[in-house]
Amino acid sequence: MASCVTRKLGSQLTKIALVSRSLHCSTAYQAGKLWRLKQGLPWNGSQYGPITDLPDWSFADGRPAPPMKGYLRRQEKNREFARRVAKLSSEIDHGMEKWKAKQREEEQEAEAKQSNRLQPKGRFHPLIPK
Repeated sequence: MASCVTRKLGSQLTKIALVSRSLHCSTAYQAGKLWRLKQGLPWNGSQYGPITDLPDWSFADGRPAPPMKGYLRRQEKNREFARRVAKLSSEIDHGMEKWKAKQREEEQEAEAKQSNRLQPKGRFHPLIPK
C-alpha cells in the first residue's frame, strides 16, 4: 500500500523537497534583526523598550497598574546583572592595584640591588676623568 502511494506521489514529493530546501525559515532575519542592530536597537523586538517596559493598562482614574510578573522578573534580572558588573569591576580594580604594587616592589628591589653592588675603585670610576 505504501509503495503504491509513493509511486503515485513520488515526483510531487521530490518537487516539494526541492522547494522546501530553498526556503529559509529564519524568523530573526525575516523580522528585521539586521536593521534593528544597525539602528542600535535590540536584536529582539521584545527585549526592551516601551512595548515591554511600560504597563499594558492603567486605571480609569489615572492610577498606574500594578507591575506585571514579567516586568518584575526583568527588573530583578537587571539588578542582578548590575550587581555582578559592579562586583567584577571592583575585582578588576583590586587586581590592577595589586599588579601595580608588585611592579613598584620589583622596581624598588632592582634599585636596591643596583645601589648595593660593589663600586669600582681607582681610575676606572666613571666620575673620575682619565
